[in-house]
Order: sequence, then structure tokens, then C-alpha cells
Amino acid sequence: MFSTIFGTAVRGSVKAAVCGVTVTCGCVHKRLSYGSGSVVLHGSAGYASGPTIATGHAVVMGAPRAPATSEDPSSTNAFHDYGVNPFTTAEEDRLSTFAADVDTASYAIARRAILSGTLPDAAAVRVEEFLNYFHYAYAPPPDDRPLEVHLDAAPSPFTQGKTTLLRVGVQAKQLKSSERKPLHLTFLVDVSGSMHSPDRLPLAKHALRILVDSLRDGDTVALCTYAGAVKDVLPPTGMEQKAKIYSAIEDLTPGGSTAMSSGLDLAYRNAMKTLSSNSISRVLVLTDGDANVGPSSRQELVDQIQKYAKEGVTLTTVGFGMGNLKDETLEQLADKGNGNYYYVDSLMQARRVFHEQLGSTLEVIAQDVKIQVEFDPRQVKRYRLAGYENRAIADKDFRNDKVDAGEVGSGHTVTALYELELQPGASKEALATVRIRAKKPRGERAEEWAFPLHAGAFAPAFSQASQDFRFASAVMAAAERLRRSQYSQGWDFDQIVKIAQEASPPDSAERKEFVQLLQRSKPLVGAVAAAK
Repeated sequence: MFSTIFGTAVRGSVKAAVCGVTVTCGCVHKRLSYGSGSVVLHGSAGYASGPTIATGHAVVMGAPRAPATSEDPSSTNAFHDYGVNPFTTAEEDRLSTFAADVDTASYAIARRAILSGTLPDAAAVRVEEFLNYFHYAYAPPPDDRPLEVHLDAAPSPFTQGKTTLLRVGVQAKQLKSSERKPLHLTFLVDVSGSMHSPDRLPLAKHALRILVDSLRDGDTVALCTYAGAVKDVLPPTGMEQKAKIYSAIEDLTPGGSTAMSSGLDLAYRNAMKTLSSNSISRVLVLTDGDANVGPSSRQELVDQIQKYAKEGVTLTTVGFGMGNLKDETLEQLADKGNGNYYYVDSLMQARRVFHEQLGSTLEVIAQDVKIQVEFDPRQVKRYRLAGYENRAIADKDFRNDKVDAGEVGSGHTVTALYELELQPGASKEALATVRIRAKKPRGERAEEWAFPLHAGAFAPAFSQASQDFRFASAVMAAAERLRRSQYSQGWDFDQIVKIAQEASPPDSAERKEFVQLLQRSKPLVGAVAAAK
């Protein structure tokens, strides 16, 4: 199996060791919209193995990583290393531009690996998906706009006296339950032979029952399957026939090879039957991500769904299982399908995604959301965005409404953290300005809002920063360590755990779980560090 790494951004000369061949890119680039240029590698993280094909610019950010520890060395999981954002000199480029991202699959994938006694593949760790897994208490936006931006900063505890952490938090408007439009959902379920294990199709069936339990009168469900052939199992069916829907789900059984492309065609045809301006029409793909029959390359699948996304049918992808997970395929399909990507590793996660987060998962309130941070080079010497490597957007495309970006659902939050090196004597007032652009759902023109960073948003010491800020900092730092970022090599893992503990209220189950995961991963992280 092969995987494709989309180019993101580099400055200066970058070298990557791939199969014993050094690829050098001496060009200087602004950030590229994702999808431009690629390197195709066999294998996953670290130094890739097997044949290599390079097209466009070879792009790797930062130093190469140590090989990742995987659950099973014989697995065909496909994770993709987008690299690590470097420090950028504000004098040379004061703008940092990226698309909003609310996916959370990376955190759930890492959780599964740690609970199994291994570290996650470094390429499977996306900092933004760790950050956005957790809830933060951002104030809601005013009634006249869908989004609000919150900014705060504090000295970094990880690089004493050297850097400052800046948090950019976006809060989406939370729609009332009575405001939710009717849902017309089409489930496209992978029933190929690779889905037979308990953590795949059986868990997917549990997840679908949880989702159906959460639906109400006026909502409909259609069900399609794909394996060696595709099957239209259930036409759009209302909640007054829930028993019929449950029976169709229960009858799903695995077998055959995987024809995802044909399955998507069938699912979208069903979804188009219920498409209207007064309802939500969405396809949900539940799969391990494999596609080995028919038109199955990721780009072919992406091309296939983009035309439907323009019509207003959105796409959610949900990954199951490990050992055959095509992570980037699912992430990119959801991205281009104007939806979200989740990974379900347990019934707890199924309930979290399909019951607790139903509204935010399915109802988009802001489309093509772009974020641009402008730094004052008189006050900021260098900056680095932690994560969002595969969400980078060219600065010049911030106001180009034809360029695709991220979708944000009802009540969603988006969180990003920057490391800043300040100029001597920086005043901290108007040190940075955050601009955000977004369209209304199915809209053509975006609106823009600006939010300056004020000196009052700076905590004089990290210990005096808000609890949410401190917890987000620990999440970022842990993700950086787990993905073997060169910028986190000197960060004390015990300190990260302590910060997370102290910023976790007793009644927060998800934060307590995070602390426990860090504690379980500590000896594994130490073993990797000792092996270097």
C-alpha cells in the first residue's frame, strides 16, 4: 500500500532521508494550500522504507524523526507525516494562515495505542486534533455573528525565560435543540472482510444504534453497504420506523473486498433524494479506510465527493480498527467533503461522538473558516504554530473565497497554540491581531472579523494563567513529545503530567483520562528518548 504526503511549507534548504536517498529542496516557499506538491512513500513514520516516487516539491519540515513504535509491525496502517512547523521570523513573514479544524481522530488513535502498551505512530499524532478533542470554557459569540475569538498568553513553562505561549480560541454559536434542522443521514458501512473483528463492524453497529437513538421525528436514515459489491439496504426511512432501521443495522455482516468508490456513489445518490435548504443532508462513512477494488486512490475518491459537497451534502468519516487503518484517506475525504473525521475505539467514544456531540457533529454553522494571525515584528522576533501543518493556507488566499477551508459546527471550539520569541522590551499591547473569515452554510461570500491581542490578556506567570490555558498547554506539549517534535526534546515529561493534573477539575472525566494516558505513556516516551 502507498501513502501520499501533501506538501505544506518550508523555508530554506530541507533534506529528508528516504530509502537511503537524500531529497533536497532549496526553494523558499510561502505556505502552500494543502494539495500542492507531494511525496509518495511506502511505509509510515520516520525514515520510510521501500520504493519512493516524488512529484512536485519534496517537502519535509524540521528534522527527521526516530522510527515510530506501532501496535503491530506487520500492520498496513497508513499514517502521513506532515512534518513540524518551524519557527518563522516575523520580520520576514508576519502572517500565519490556516484553516479551522475540529477533527479529533488523532487523539482517539493515540489513546488506543497507549492503552495497548505502545506509543502511537509519530505520524498519527496531529497536535490540533489533540487540542480540539477537549472542551474549553470560551464565552459564546454575540448574536450578530457565528464565531468569537478569545486570546490569552503566558510565559512558557517548557522553555524557561525563552518563549511565550499564545492561545487562539474560537467558539462557535451553540444552536438550541429546537433550532436544529431535520437530519437526513445516509450511513455507508464497510462490510468487507477486513471489518470482521470486534473493534470494527460490531462496534460500528453499536455506534449506529446510539446515533439512531439520538434522532427525533422528522429525521430520516438510509443505509448502504459496500464490499465486493454495493447494496442499497434501506431507503430514507423516518423515525416512526425505528424498528426497521435497527433490524437493518443488526443484519450487517462482513465479507468480500472493498469497493469504496462505488459505495460512495450509491450513498450520495440516496443523500441527494432528501437534499433541501431546510434540512441537513449528510453521508456518514464507517470503515477501516481500506479501498482495494475499483477506483480506489485517495485522489480519485476526493474528486468524486467534491462535486457532491458543492451541492450541499456533507461527509463525516469514522474510522474503526487498527492494523489496516487508512488514516489520511479518511481525514482527506472528510476535509474535502466539508465534514469531520473521527476515530471510534470504544463504546465510550461512540457515545461521545454520536450522542453527546450530535449537534456539533452534524450541523455546520460556519463554512470555509480561515484564521490569520498577524504578528508585529517590532514585538515578536519569531513564532511557531504547534500543529495545523496539513491545514496551512497561503497568506494570499486568506481573502480568496474560492479557496476551501474548514467547517465548524454548532458549539464547536477551535484551539491553536503558538510559541513566541518576543523582542527585548516588547510592550505586549497589540502584539498580534487575529482575523477570522467564514461563510454562512452554502454561502458564497465570507465575512471577516478582527480581534487584537491586548496586554491584559497576558498572565505574568504561567501559574497565574487560566486553568483552561494551562491544560491546553499540557495537551500541546504532550502531543509534541508523542510526535517526536525536535522542538520538544528538552521538555520535561513529568512537568507536562503535573501541569495536566493541576489543570484537571475532579469532575472532568476526559481530563482525568488524559492524565492517566500520560502516566501510562511516560515509560514509553522515556524509552524512546533513551534510545536516541
